[in-house]
Amino acid sequence: MYVLDASAFIHEYHTDNQIASVPLVREELEGEQAYRFDALEGSGMHIHIPDTGTVERIERAARETGDLAELSRTDLRLLGATFELDGRLVTDDYAMQNVAEKLELDLEVIAREGIDEQRSWLFQCAGCGREFDENHDRCPICGSDLSRKNPT
Repeated sequence: MYVLDASAFIHEYHTDNQIASVPLVREELEGEQAYRFDALEGSGMHIHIPDTGTVERIERAARETGDLAELSRTDLRLLGATFELDGRLVTDDYAMQNVAEKLELDLEVIAREGIDEQRSWLFQCAGCGREFDENHDRCPICGSDLSRKNPT
């Protein structure tokens, strides 16, 4: 089962395999892409809503990789649907690819190059410069904003 992100509809992705998506993807699409979603749904595309527990598991994995702030509700549910359906995620989103790699989910990239490696991000305080493994709303030391930083 191939689980389609919005980019699959935007780039007119085609496969002869069974396909699925989540209802929130439809809300991200406009014009022809939205009609494409509707047509595929009408011709048998499976619409899947992942369980809350699965979405929470995806959120934990995204928190561990440092990608949680980059992922939308739609992204989290697409990852959850891919997990539950033992599917192949079709996306161009790098943060989704990173979390999918962590969860050992099958991936297919459409219009961009896929990720070369899984990353665990660091978070650096804009005020005091300290680095943290986990993202916080603010620096726990001085209260300044944190920014995501590549650990290399």
